Amino acid sequence: AEKRLHAIKEFTEFGSGFKIAMRDLEIRGAGNLLGPEQHGHMEAVGYDTYCKLLEQSVRELKGETVEENIETTVDLNANAYIPDSYIGNPNHRVDIYKKIASIQNLQDLYDVEEEIEDRYGDLPAVVRNLTKIAFIKSMASELKICSLQQKGNTVLMQFLSVQNINMRVIFEVIDEYKNQLLFNASDKPYLAYKVTDKYKIGILENVKIVLQKLKELQTS
Repeated sequence: AEKRLHAIKEFTEFGSGFKIAMRDLEIRGAGNLLGPEQHGHMEAVGYDTYCKLLEQSVRELKGETVEENIETTVDLNANAYIPDSYIGNPNHRVDIYKKIASIQNLQDLYDVEEEIEDRYGDLPAVVRNLTKIAFIKSMASELKICSLQQKGNTVLMQFLSVQNINMRVIFEVIDEYKNQLLFNASDKPYLAYKVTDKYKIGILENVKIVLQKLKELQTS
């Protein structure tokens, strides 16, 4: 009851009824969505994860092909977090972290950054790094890259397996980034990207541009 009252207090602006209902759903659990019972424990996994699991299960039951979701690990030399001085309320910080984690494409990136700026002011560099990393992770996952690791001025982009690699795309991007990209076709294939940063745009922006190029070639 206290959590519900807090949700009502938090969402007082016009048109917030839906948000209150969703928060209430998170608090009490959804139960059996396809039956009469309403006593589930969805909060054990979180609402977003629950929805993804439910969607995946429904698609599998319908006989649709469900692609494996790759959780890419990102280890790049960049500070990325939300400072207490920027968003003081811990609950609001958690909500913004969740929004950033949900970034799936370039439009999501723009929308989330715009929303944060509208609510809290100009984005600090560390917050912009965080949104950029979320976008990078999403692109890497689509490209079946399981790991992005920085060693000095080189970033290793490790693929899940050789079967997940479009060699035409690899050859084209290597041809475009002469002397900067090296492909290793071992049991754990990877692209080694030597970052020169001649335009002084930073490691994250350089990696983002290369991944966008890979994705563009993949869909062309």
